[in-house]
Amino acid sequence: MKKCVSGILQGVVAPPPSKSQAHRLLICAALGTEPCTIYCSSVNDDIIATMRCLNALGASITYSQGVFEISPIKVVKGSTLDCGESGSTLRFLMSVATVLGADATFVGGGKLPQRPMGDLCNVLAAHGICFEKQTADELPVRCTGMLQGGRYTLPGNISSQYLTGLLFALPLADTDSEIEVTGVMTSASYIAMTLDALSIAGIKIEQQGNIFKIQGKQQYRMPSEIAVEGDWSSAAFWIVAGVTGKSPIIVGGMNSASLQGDSKVIDHLRSMGAFIDVADSGVVAMPSHLFGAELDCTDTPDLLPILSVAAAVAQGTTLFTGVGRLRFKESDRLEAMRQVLASFGIASQVGEDTFTVYGGEPVANGIVNCFGDHRIAMSAAIMSCVAKGVTTIDNSACVAKSYPTFFDDFAMLGGTVE
Repeated sequence: MKKCVSGILQGVVAPPPSKSQAHRLLICAALGTEPCTIYCSSVNDDIIATMRCLNALGASITYSQGVFEISPIKVVKGSTLDCGESGSTLRFLMSVATVLGADATFVGGGKLPQRPMGDLCNVLAAHGICFEKQTADELPVRCTGMLQGGRYTLPGNISSQYLTGLLFALPLADTDSEIEVTGVMTSASYIAMTLDALSIAGIKIEQQGNIFKIQGKQQYRMPSEIAVEGDWSSAAFWIVAGVTGKSPIIVGGMNSASLQGDSKVIDHLRSMGAFIDVADSGVVAMPSHLFGAELDCTDTPDLLPILSVAAAVAQGTTLFTGVGRLRFKESDRLEAMRQVLASFGIASQVGEDTFTVYGGEPVANGIVNCFGDHRIAMSAAIMSCVAKGVTTIDNSACVAKSYPTFFDDFAMLGGTVE
């Protein structure tokens, strides 16, 4: 539990490496033919979960002083893969483990066992995989058999993580494959990140609109060394702190040409009137008078919690669209943010695929329940800086899932944390 006192955040901060890119590069390296070194200045619980599961599959991965050393997988059959609370780890590696014929059992904690997996289970079952349960909607689950190539169909309105897992796995299948995504493809930026990682590893995938053509029997060939770039999802908290606060915040170490979808945080905030400068020294977020806007978060759902903080202090009403999938994250993030905002005296409304925030003047009102969700906890901390009074955040240790040093950085920028 953390107590945060309203105050001025200012200075320079460097967010942790991108966990989205780290997941992808670790998997590509583990599937490779030669050892690989990945530079990653810090890790979090989700990245550790992927490393742990790849080691269980037969890789040899160590991490020390900001460096991963990876020796590729030599398949170990019948292992148990503990995914912790990482949905990416589970959804990426279920396809990978099955194409390797690993007969692995997947387990997980927190909300992970209840997060949807049925659509992925169905396409895997149609291509040679058996489950010890009728569906993979519940954990633990054991997957047996060898994933076969062929034609796959996935609806576009489900998790992009399903598609990413298949894109990792099917280049290793014995036959060619084709994946068709029906309808509008959500979180397209995450698929772009996957294709970029695969390209780095020498894997060729042809994309024609919503169809992905994949040659079988390919080999992963990673460079001997590669570095993970800064995480825009984490940077978003400090950028919002800068534009909603009273002093500029400079966020260093960011790739302005990144494929990470959450780099769009700058566009979202600028559409609300924010002054943000992208310079060689970093992203400079300056105090701004914000106003309500309509923000399409179809490709950037993870930004909703922290953008809700900006919306809370903005003049007028902000409408977020394309956010229905947030009900199935580490918490129901729509209802969680509605309750967090209410605890600061800010009204909001949850719709089927929308979230509406009515701007006002936040006032701290005792303990804030972050529902064990890292993004909710960090958003509440940033909200404490624009609210009157003391904010107490319950179960704040959950930030370790993506940003273990968040409260250290918060204090370094001038925040008061007890």
